[in-house]
Amino acid sequence: MSITPPVGGLAALGVESRVLATPWSRMVRGIGLGQHPVGHDAAAADRIRHTFAALAGRGVEEADPYGRFARLLVELALDHARDGAVEPARMSAVLAAAREHPNPYFRVMAGCVAADAFGKLGLGGQLARLPGADPAAELQAAVEGIEADRIRDENAGRHGHYERLSASSAVLLALGQLGATVEPGRLLGALDLLDGVPSPFFRGRGGSVLLAAAMLLGREDLLTEGGRDRIAETLRYLGHTGPGATSPVFPQPMSPAFVEVYPLLTMLNAISMSGRAGDYLRLGEDRVAQAGSLMGALRPVERTHMGLYYVVALHNLGVLDEQVPDLDRFAEDLVGQWRTTPPGENYFLNGISYAYLIQTAVFTGRPDLVTEEFLDRYVDSFPDLDRTDDDRVNRPYPFAYAFNALAEIGCDDLLFQPRRAYGGAAPVDWVVSRLSPGARAEPRLYMLHHALISYALRMREPAPEAPVFRDFVFPADT
Repeated sequence: MSITPPVGGLAALGVESRVLATPWSRMVRGIGLGQHPVGHDAAAADRIRHTFAALAGRGVEEADPYGRFARLLVELALDHARDGAVEPARMSAVLAAAREHPNPYFRVMAGCVAADAFGKLGLGGQLARLPGADPAAELQAAVEGIEADRIRDENAGRHGHYERLSASSAVLLALGQLGATVEPGRLLGALDLLDGVPSPFFRGRGGSVLLAAAMLLGREDLLTEGGRDRIAETLRYLGHTGPGATSPVFPQPMSPAFVEVYPLLTMLNAISMSGRAGDYLRLGEDRVAQAGSLMGALRPVERTHMGLYYVVALHNLGVLDEQVPDLDRFAEDLVGQWRTTPPGENYFLNGISYAYLIQTAVFTGRPDLVTEEFLDRYVDSFPDLDRTDDDRVNRPYPFAYAFNALAEIGCDDLLFQPRRAYGGAAPVDWVVSRLSPGARAEPRLYMLHHALISYALRMREPAPEAPVFRDFVFPADT
């Protein structure tokens, strides 16, 4: 099996990939989709369309407004990649589908995914000329309809304004992609949401993206508006255990070190964008040393997730060589953990670990670590998730991660070939055929739609990043 890495290591990463480096941003939040464009590929386009046809066969489009939106956007992106143009009416149809979702968060997410996609496809000018289209006003106003503690997952009741905070970050990034102006008052209002996220874990993880978006937009000055320092406040809050603070719950038990290091690493990535990174890294304690200590305390399977966050944050801070002097050895040890990490043991901790390992191997310049045996074990793992009801209904979660990761290294065709582990069926067909009618029982199917949208957007011709990314320079690079 031949692997085609999308980039040649950390030095080749664009700004978008350095800011939104991990699968979580793309699959869960729908931000940063379509990284690493490769140009039109007719065979890949056929595989994407085949997947949508299979989903339609399970009644997904009739039951799922997000599925209808995703198909319309993907068809537009694929046709644009092939023909170089699309009718404005099709763009309007995509926006109309985005507005149809009954859940306000998903309405905003769909609108942001569409706006970001139009920007990447070079259709921002056409978008501005569509009758009644005002994405800046519409998206920013739509965020107001997202209420606190409405997420229905294992952390229900612990989120506060986390969902609205995440949506605000997506809006800022989408508008940045389009080159639209964001009013300072809107940005300050989004920053105020940080105070309404009680969990240090969620405030750090979600807040880091919002802070990064503000700096990409050139408004680091607003982070200290009113005598406050939003970066310092968020960083200090990571250690908060007082009244009101809540601890996250995960599908599988996680160590205390994981709960601490995850938001810390995302904050370190945001700090790397600040002109005051040195001050923040010494706030309270040596934050880089703290991250290294916590990484050492993780269980091996937890390191498969966090290794990518760690490497990218250190790279962006300009301290990777100092902290990881033998990157080859680090990558070999980390990616080599696939041998003792069965991917089908559960849908979350093990289930998405291989996607992180693939991207870590690519980003560290070691795609050779992703062997044929590695890929076979990964691709054949999804029947194992029949072992519990929770794993079964959440199977689209790790499958989306796999689809995205394999597509990025040119190996997604493995998901479309008959395999013995699936009784002679192709993994895509087998997984989709096991969805409930209309996928009504699967709460995370939208992640597969994000993987499909991302792949379709990669069919565009390579071009310079949007100015919001292209014009940003990490202080450590100067």
